[in-house]
Amino acid sequence: MRLLIKGGRVIDPANGLNALMDVLLDEGRIVAVNNDLPDDDAEVIDAKDKIVCPGFIDMHVHLREPGQEYKEDISSGSKAAAAGGFTTVCCMPNTEPAIDNAAVASFIRERARKTGLTNVLPIGAITQGRAGNELSEMAELVSAGCIAVSDDGSPVMRTDIMRNGLEYAKMFALPVLAHCEDLNLSRDGQMHEGYYSIIYGLKGIPVEAEEVMIARDIMLTRLTGGYLHVCHISTRGAVDLVRKAKKEGLNVTCEVTPHHLVLSDEAVGTYDANTKVNPPLRSWEHIEALREALNEGVIDCIATDHAPHHLESKDCEYILASPGISGLETAVALIMNELVHPGILDIEKMVSLFTTGPADILGLDRGTLSPGQVADVTVLDPDMVKTVDPAKFYSKGKNTPFIGRELKGWPYMTIRAGKIVACAGKIV
Repeated sequence: MRLLIKGGRVIDPANGLNALMDVLLDEGRIVAVNNDLPDDDAEVIDAKDKIVCPGFIDMHVHLREPGQEYKEDISSGSKAAAAGGFTTVCCMPNTEPAIDNAAVASFIRERARKTGLTNVLPIGAITQGRAGNELSEMAELVSAGCIAVSDDGSPVMRTDIMRNGLEYAKMFALPVLAHCEDLNLSRDGQMHEGYYSIIYGLKGIPVEAEEVMIARDIMLTRLTGGYLHVCHISTRGAVDLVRKAKKEGLNVTCEVTPHHLVLSDEAVGTYDANTKVNPPLRSWEHIEALREALNEGVIDCIATDHAPHHLESKDCEYILASPGISGLETAVALIMNELVHPGILDIEKMVSLFTTGPADILGLDRGTLSPGQVADVTVLDPDMVKTVDPAKFYSKGKNTPFIGRELKGWPYMTIRAGKIVACAGKIV
């Protein structure tokens, strides 16, 4: 099937493109990106006033399958991803059982293949059962298609195990995606420790709970020569630590979530459990530091940390609620509305944070519109205005703190391997 995406503004950071151009797709590949391409035998997509980008990549999602299909499964999560403008997602291993062996990883890949809406790449566990005591068989995980390792949802508390994990993963050129949290400092905490935790009467989680572990893991990266990627960074001190590690030349990268860029700890005052996340929403001084780090290049990508939950996990007392936001279907619009349109973040930078950033971290042959590459394309409508309505989510998780928020700038079309899979937020 030949598709001609005509007249859109093509933004492809990998090739330095930002111009009105056409994009021709055929047999699942990019054929050409140029001006006034002929439409012979091609279905024409009018992209006037739209932005045409490489397919967006989310390197941090929780699809819950196997084991917690009542919260999400690979089919519903893939639909949510496609509707949200993502052509590739990487699923974390905190499933039941964990992705700590080839059988589970292969199961996920096969389920995703049958769904066919998005590329689903499994991330294997650092340790067996994510228990933090014994390393997983990483060679087996790599053979089954895992592209990184992580115990996300749980930190690797034992320093010797984390050291060994960095060393072992280095043998396979695998990035170690670290959930940096000192449980001895964060245990039983409900929100960011500060002014509002006192006002709201909830136990706080100090920034040091995150920063101590990041400092440790950077030291271990220096020791081992491994590759450390810091998940869901959220504090000014964490940004400073990563900045210094990069200047030192260490192989350290990091990501930030949309909710840590747009919501502060003041939002917890509604006691809406949808504002409960891990790490917690921080104060504005930290949000401003994160935004500065995006433009500076210290933060390498934006990832949703999509964490769908069933109703009972959120419709309860704040201290009993599960942490997490269902974020695949609102991520792009949040960044467009809150950062791009106000001029805080350049549109080219935003596209790179969703494409070349995660592709480079994970070593993926995605995130570009170069001729010959797989035809994964995300088309944005910067002027589309919609109100967030979780009842219309494809995700089983309706847990979002953005209910009723009007956002400008949504994904218009998602094309995977040359096939239109979503248009105007609807699965095709």
